[in-house]
Amino acid sequence: MEISELRYVVVDGPIGVGKTSLARKLANRLGADLLLEAPADNPFLERFYADPARHALATQLNFLFQRADQIKHVAQLNLFSRGVVADFLLEKDPLFAALNLSEDELGLYRKIYGFLQPQSPRPDLVIALQASVDTLVDRVHRRGIRYEQRIAPDYLARLSDAYAHFFHGFDTAPVLFVNTEGLNFVDQPTHFDLLLERIAQMRGSREFFNVAHDR
Repeated sequence: MEISELRYVVVDGPIGVGKTSLARKLANRLGADLLLEAPADNPFLERFYADPARHALATQLNFLFQRADQIKHVAQLNLFSRGVVADFLLEKDPLFAALNLSEDELGLYRKIYGFLQPQSPRPDLVIALQASVDTLVDRVHRRGIRYEQRIAPDYLARLSDAYAHFFHGFDTAPVLFVNTEGLNFVDQPTHFDLLLERIAQMRGSREFFNVAHDR
């Protein structure tokens, strides 16, 4: 896989896994545009963490419309000379819906999703980041976003399992699974270089990168 030829790369994974930090570094290295989720622009998110049952649907629909609108930029890639690196995959939106909504709310969400029929181009590469629940909890606490401190380890465990299940069944694009336990892409340039090396070596549609095993 020629890294310089990647036009649309997605980095995704559960809360606290480091997807935004890695997406920034990749966009900088590739000279690509950066497309980031904007949780701060969702007025319901803080309320969701305080009272999930009450605010899950509003939070989910806000994110759905936001992501669908953002992805319009990627849908016009042929108009741009630069590629795009995103820290979210539009197709994973229903993952959160299934995890957080009641049965009736989920039915409504699916009707709205079907009506919108949001479409995104096929990524050249999806990097699915993974980490243990303890690591996710530690990273969420260390980044210090106030409302995120309410996130329960049990929720992160269910979210992590949902992501793993989703990406193991995702066959729309090549997927590189990255265990981030022994990796620090922000502070360790050699770790980032190892990742680029593994991407360049990819031959199949599904590969794994675990620095403890690879080095």
